[in-house]
Amino acid sequence: PRSVIGKNTVEAMQSGIIYGFAGQVDGVVARMKKELAADPDDVTVIATGGLAPMVLGESSVIDEHEPWLTLIGLRLVYERNVSRS
Repeated sequence: PRSVIGKNTVEAMQSGIIYGFAGQVDGVVARMKKELAADPDDVTVIATGGLAPMVLGESSVIDEHEPWLTLIGLRLVYERNVSRS
């Protein structure tokens, strides 16, 4: 969206989706950092998945983007199990 305040229905809906989701991400991550670490700066936040780029620029807490993290993890599990047989 061009701005947070939409100029028509479509822009308003797009803005609500993008900025609303980015706000949710920021809020949840802030709470998780509080629970996980004495120093919140010790936590690295990695956005994953194909739609992550839509909120990367709007979220203030995302440190890295790895769209293939799940598949990388599955490959590592596979490789560890194949070597055992």
